Amino acid sequence: MAHQFDVVIIGAGPSGSVAASLLHQRGVKVLMLEKLEFPRFIIGESLLPQSMEFLQKAGLLQTVVEHGFQFKNGAAFRRAETTSSIDFRQKFGDGWGTTYQVQRAPFDACLAQKVKDMGVDVRFNHEVLDVDLSGEGAQLRIKDDQGAEQDITCTFVLDASGYGRVLPRLLDLERPSSFPVRNALFTHMKDRLCVKDFDRNKILITVHPNHQDIWYWLIPFSNGTSSVGVVVRPDVLDTYEGDNSQKLWTLLREAKELGTLLDDAEELRPVGQLSGYSCDVSTLCSDKFALLGNAGEFLDPVFSSGVTIALKSADLVVDPLVRQLNGETVDWQADYADPLKVGVSCFKAFVESWYEGSLQKIIFNPPKGENNIRDMIIAILAGYAWNEDNPFVKQPNKYLEMVAAQCP
Repeated sequence: MAHQFDVVIIGAGPSGSVAASLLHQRGVKVLMLEKLEFPRFIIGESLLPQSMEFLQKAGLLQTVVEHGFQFKNGAAFRRAETTSSIDFRQKFGDGWGTTYQVQRAPFDACLAQKVKDMGVDVRFNHEVLDVDLSGEGAQLRIKDDQGAEQDITCTFVLDASGYGRVLPRLLDLERPSSFPVRNALFTHMKDRLCVKDFDRNKILITVHPNHQDIWYWLIPFSNGTSSVGVVVRPDVLDTYEGDNSQKLWTLLREAKELGTLLDDAEELRPVGQLSGYSCDVSTLCSDKFALLGNAGEFLDPVFSSGVTIALKSADLVVDPLVRQLNGETVDWQADYADPLKVGVSCFKAFVESWYEGSLQKIIFNPPKGENNIRDMIIAILAGYAWNEDNPFVKQPNKYLEMVAAQCP
């Protein structure tokens, strides 16, 4: 049976665009469907250097560079009077050491537009209502921008819908995350930081002075605005009075140095809230579909790993998918899910160590004279969580505990 498309991609975010471009390069007939009109607001703006490799491979890096996003070379950390910083260029191993901090609305839009310019069929305001995998290939029920419904057939479906998690919902794949439920409050601000001692080339991560599991992000952009947010357990957040904005500002002022830094800042959009954003699924793939990035598993925003995992998944899925389209039998667990899980598991260990306190101890009080260990940790924080030459990739828990024990 001839299908209308080889591959349908659900979602036009970064993973969808990278997958679409890479498949198009290989002669695959792709349709990318996006529920919304672009540009649209989404949170999650700080890229990691590993992302640059995938953007470059997909032919999308030039459009990102020319857009003029904020240059990023590392991360700064603060807890009360204690400060620390890392420079991604000092990482262990090869690869990019710099990247960008991007407003996701123009970033996602410029990637999708570039893919469209390459000749990929990209349709905005198209929603996937249902999917049937019982026959040969897949049949999708979609609603177009005029509200009309139609069926589309394809050989394979890629879910790049991010928080929308279209296939996990329709195929009943969703499973609870092993992470505790946390809430995030966030907004964009006119930051007015130009007159203050502040390095716009780094994301600033601040830890609450009295609660190590409450942390804040400040991601500066190139136009004098910043993404600002806080992550806090819901039971703790419930003890704060007022609306989302009042709660965010109360929490910001409790971290005095951060509150002082932002005392002249002005909210540019209503403070949003995400609750219970960590998620998991029963399976990432089959011989008819694969989940990319957040559609499969989202960990936590603390190390900005979301877009990197998404782009890695898009890059990783292409070879087995093209081989299957060419008639080969593919072991999807071995060729896609297991390799992806190497980096996801590494990031997961780092996130757990952050909240438990060991990684914070390493960052704020590093062991003396252990530059090679520092560089290996920096490599993970730069996104290189699949480089198995790095001991922290293969056995992150063991090495994080070992290093934390050596900290003063």
